[in-house]
Amino acid sequence: MTDAALSSLFLDVIIAGVSSPDATPNADLVHDRWRAREAPHGDFIMFSDGSLSVMELVRFSPAGRLHDMRAEDWQWWEVLRATAWTPGKWMDVDTTFASCTYAGSRALAGESSDHGSIGWVALTRDDDHNTLEWIAVSCSSNPFTEVTLDATTVTATSTLGRIWTFPRVTPQLVKITGDPTCP
Repeated sequence: MTDAALSSLFLDVIIAGVSSPDATPNADLVHDRWRAREAPHGDFIMFSDGSLSVMELVRFSPAGRLHDMRAEDWQWWEVLRATAWTPGKWMDVDTTFASCTYAGSRALAGESSDHGSIGWVALTRDDDHNTLEWIAVSCSSNPFTEVTLDATTVTATSTLGRIWTFPRVTPQLVKITGDPTCP
């Protein structure tokens, strides 16, 4: 991600807990936005404590096979972690295509249809408010139409068929574990 692209994602990013009067690290704001079904626009994981992980989707192709989609390998990498931040804009995460519960938790997956079919995946508590644990938004991904949840993992499948595996407690370590375009 170029410095210009990274700068365009934020009005203000402050690392390591340094605060700013216009920064929004507060958990109440995160939960208010989640209840309104909003998330930061970009490639992010927003955590319930108000922290944010900026991610970048990177595609790799083996040498000599640069234009062979069957040989592509994808990774979503954490670029930086912010404890105080102000998003450039919020977007609706308004369409839920899939939901799965397990042991008091719920995984949800869908799209932001008003913003170009952006994919999102969330982990919540399975309570009356679906209290947010984290939400991952990828402007670089197709919408997610399937989601499963177990004791350690949230697994979501995009409409393109890529399978994203999020560790429940460290979703920024997501792996794209499958790609149906590969034979």
